[in-house]
Amino acid sequence: MSSSAVYLNELGVICALGADRAQVRDGLFAAQPGGLRDNAAILPGRTLALGEVHAPLSDLSALPVALRGRNNGLLDAALEQIREGVAAAVARFGAARVAVIIGTSTSGIGESENALRTHHRDGVWPVDFHYAQQEMGTAARFVRERIGSTGPAWTISTACSSSAKALMSAARLLQAGAVDAVVAGGADSMCRFTVAGFSALESVSAARCNPFSVNRNGINIGEGAALFLMTREPGPVRLSGWGESSDAHHMSAPDPQARGAIDAMQQALDRAGLTAAQIDYVNLHGTATGHNDAMESQAVAAVLGTQVPASSTKPLTGHTLGASGAIEAALCWMTLADNPDQQLPTHWWDGQADDALPALALVAPGTRAVQPLRHVLSHSFAFGGSNAVLALAKG
Repeated sequence: MSSSAVYLNELGVICALGADRAQVRDGLFAAQPGGLRDNAAILPGRTLALGEVHAPLSDLSALPVALRGRNNGLLDAALEQIREGVAAAVARFGAARVAVIIGTSTSGIGESENALRTHHRDGVWPVDFHYAQQEMGTAARFVRERIGSTGPAWTISTACSSSAKALMSAARLLQAGAVDAVVAGGADSMCRFTVAGFSALESVSAARCNPFSVNRNGINIGEGAALFLMTREPGPVRLSGWGESSDAHHMSAPDPQARGAIDAMQQALDRAGLTAAQIDYVNLHGTATGHNDAMESQAVAAVLGTQVPASSTKPLTGHTLGASGAIEAALCWMTLADNPDQQLPTHWWDGQADDALPALALVAPGTRAVQPLRHVLSHSFAFGGSNAVLALAKG
């Protein structure tokens, strides 16, 4: 492999499926769908299936107020799982040669919501609140502070493509030789703002979402974080290619002809030097909204055909928004590197196909790959037509 190869050497992840890699992996390949739970508190008058993290998070009270909050607590939980490897990279390469790139869309909105409620009730702001908690850049500053690096650090916020783009940016830094290691990924935390916002768009399902079904009626909001240690040193999974495009079509609806998604998928294949026939599995964006699933099914059929195994994992994790690209890359990482039985992630749905969509090869429970898994794609198609596709290969 040439020196331009980029590897995902280590992985830390937390989401509705579990608080670490082993728990998430077990949930991903379980015989029955888990992850989501009903919540009657977050949106008054409605009970919604949400992908919440119920595990306790780190106490960040010793940090400056601006670096505290649930989003950073989720990042810290993912970081703890790879802390030893990250510390070794900082020691080996030097603090200035380790970068941090994080994708998010909520940042500290939840902390601002709580502070506003307190201010409305008591007329004063809470002492443990600072407006900087809501800044998007806080995520990267937090991770940089925790690992002691002094290299480049930034946060990407492009809605649901944010953390997929963080991995792409990390790869470009490594290939340019600007740094020797990057901690890259994403986090998003549950807050009323996003749940209410998607509900106002009539895009939220009260029950577990039902992607690609004729009965699909919206998403489940989720939360979580995934972080990778990325270097040019060989590791279990390689980021072999990526593609990104912009629809410039509509603020919240995808191009119905799927031109941007097709372009991003083809870019990923071309950059990886792959043909469509070499893709063993596709992690679909699969939000279970009418327009997204219609567009994505057309894109898959156009680029890959309808025989490649595919599934949406959002019925397990919920849609984790800015973290979804990294979390779903993490699920693909597990499928490639931590999967001796060659299981494929199940597509959990009611089995009632929409005859208006191309009939994709959606993975049934218990399905195993017919040949060793080598190459997978992971899709992230965001508001504003921001499209991102990752190609991952077994290292």
